[in-house]
Amino acid sequence: MVFLENIIFAYNRKKPLFNGLSLKLEQGNIYGLLGRNGAGKTTLLKLIAGLVFPLSGRCMQNGFEAQDRIPEALVNIYILPEEFELPAIRISRYIDLNAQFYSNFDRGKFGRLMEEFQLDPDKKLNQFSYGQKKKFLLAFGLSTNARLMLMDEPTNGLDIPSKSQFRKVIAASMEPDQIIVISTHQVRDLQSLIDPVVIMDEGKIIFNRGVEEISKKLLFEPHHKASEGEKILYSEEVFGGSAALLANTSGSESHIDLELLFNAVVNNTKAIHEAFANPS
Repeated sequence: MVFLENIIFAYNRKKPLFNGLSLKLEQGNIYGLLGRNGAGKTTLLKLIAGLVFPLSGRCMQNGFEAQDRIPEALVNIYILPEEFELPAIRISRYIDLNAQFYSNFDRGKFGRLMEEFQLDPDKKLNQFSYGQKKKFLLAFGLSTNARLMLMDEPTNGLDIPSKSQFRKVIAASMEPDQIIVISTHQVRDLQSLIDPVVIMDEGKIIFNRGVEEISKKLLFEPHHKASEGEKILYSEEVFGGSAALLANTSGSESHIDLELLFNAVVNNTKAIHEAFANPS
């Protein structure tokens, strides 16, 4: 479990980015971390990984204080950053140098993922495209079998078939004792994968709900025709009409549109919270 309590963090002490942020992440979930640019998503991942330290508050990961960065904790953490550099060495050399830091690294699994991603193991890493490098890092990360995986915009730079492969391998690799956190703007790429949904805005967690709860409380209508007296929580113009989000009072289920949900939460937070507070 990951547990953050009353975190205060600032790059500029005059204006904290997080001012009392608390969050709990539990095993067996693939969390989708959504937010606008500057909301604090990448900083939150760095805090959880122990790469930056809070001014006050606690950040615990699997029973360890994140900022202590002790080996027993680091062996079970893997972070895939949005921006990275890889050395001009062969894959086998990279594995020899880095796999030793992960006691549960599975070379067989790594080989299977390399085949799944259609990556040539005989190439040097600097010969790969950006998207291929990202797939290599994903294959390496999943092969560590780390209990905590943090991914920052993992689908950026991937083509359409690769995004499908990404969803497939993440779903197939997920273990009951793992926590995966995926920070992304590409919500449509991960629509079928993430659960729960965590939304940040201006350094605050403004939404943290599971998919089942969202489906019970909210009704998504991609081509909505308003009726008299109907309370619409949020709507936006789309081709041929409008897409709307309503309180689900009928008990019916609809396909969750994460992009519509995100826009609704950010632009009408109070109404969305009221919908969850009301009994079904």
